[in-house]
Amino acid sequence: MKKHLRIVLVLSTLATLAMASRAGAVPVRVKELTDVQGVRENALYGYGLVVGLSGTGDSETVFFTSQSIAGMLGRLGIRIDPKDVRVRNVAAVMVTSRLPTFSRPGTRIDVSVSSMGNARSLSGGVLLVTPLTGPDGQVYAIAQGPVQAGGFNIGSSGVQSQKNQPTSGTVPNGASVERSVSPNLEKGPIVLGLRRPDFTTALRIADAINQALGGDVAKAIDPATVEIKTPAAFQRQTR
Repeated sequence: MKKHLRIVLVLSTLATLAMASRAGAVPVRVKELTDVQGVRENALYGYGLVVGLSGTGDSETVFFTSQSIAGMLGRLGIRIDPKDVRVRNVAAVMVTSRLPTFSRPGTRIDVSVSSMGNARSLSGGVLLVTPLTGPDGQVYAIAQGPVQAGGFNIGSSGVQSQKNQPTSGTVPNGASVERSVSPNLEKGPIVLGLRRPDFTTALRIADAINQALGGDVAKAIDPATVEIKTPAAFQRQTR
């Protein structure tokens, strides 16, 4: 726990540390030039249903939508043959999101919704409860809520007008994180990866970190990597 706290202190200092390449130059923060290896967002995805559409959902030819409706109703105790489903107010969608690093249960994140069938628009629909999984198959968030379509499609007297894509949209703060994700930074030193590898920049970042944290704690390994050891001052703060 103490070691983890020391790492957080170091990362907080690096996030606000300014580096100037030359005297009189505009300072640039280290976090704008580098990423901490092992600290990244994680992709989430899931399959769900958007209901409440005004006749703009999937047609009966999209059989997996009918199967999904029948399966959902079956879990609620209502038995129905998928072939008997004739509902144009429902659309099958793929739900995606990005899980920020260090997220904790209860955190709200945005989700994107995209039609998988032949729905004409998702405008006015509501996304039903959808588990969002990661590449490892574990459920990390649960999504639900009204969909804000990314466009519209209207027509009258044979004239059609469309703006952007009405078959995709977002649910702001539509998912609740259920499983926390904390990268393991306790093994070995903290490693910064330069977004644009350059040996001169790597050396200057290492020099700026050494000046700010004190001692010879940072060194440039190659044009894309700066390695940082936990300074003694931070170790004393968490004892």
